[in-house]
Amino acid sequence: MEEQTVKRYLLKVDRVIEKVGEWALLISGILILVIGFITTYGVGKRYIFHNPDPYTYELSIIFLVACILLCLPAIQWNRRNLRVDFILMHLPQKWQNIIGEVFTSVLAIVFVSIIIWKSWGAFLYSFDVGETSQSAWQEPLWPMKLLVPVCMGWLWLTLLSQLVHAGIHLARGTTREDTRIQL
Repeated sequence: MEEQTVKRYLLKVDRVIEKVGEWALLISGILILVIGFITTYGVGKRYIFHNPDPYTYELSIIFLVACILLCLPAIQWNRRNLRVDFILMHLPQKWQNIIGEVFTSVLAIVFVSIIIWKSWGAFLYSFDVGETSQSAWQEPLWPMKLLVPVCMGWLWLTLLSQLVHAGIHLARGTTREDTRIQL
């Protein structure tokens, strides 16, 4: 009975992680479309009307950073990140799973934890002092700096979920590329 409760809990957590990732991917796609329109507008205004717009470039950069940050957790969830496994291929299957699923997840969790910690401090400082960009627009920088720890926090949860599932499969002796539990 307890194992079924754990499975249901993990399945619910996985569904939330997946749904938020799907929405973040959708927003990233919309932002790419917006970047295209903004860039077209800026180029047209500069070369057709000889009147450059000072905001289009900066908006495009802001949206590009947001797009990258938002899609990282979903890319990890779907296992679409780059994976260099030419060394792992030469190891036994058990070691491939230990290194490929457990060790890399632990390493990524440590790395992402440091990013969250440092970026949270950068956000707090930016918010406290009211930091703005040095452009003509002088938009506040804290919203973009808040996006880093938020998105990295979601990536951390994704990695933790994958690590838990990898541990479960390792304990059971099962091997799967996708370590999420299917009920």
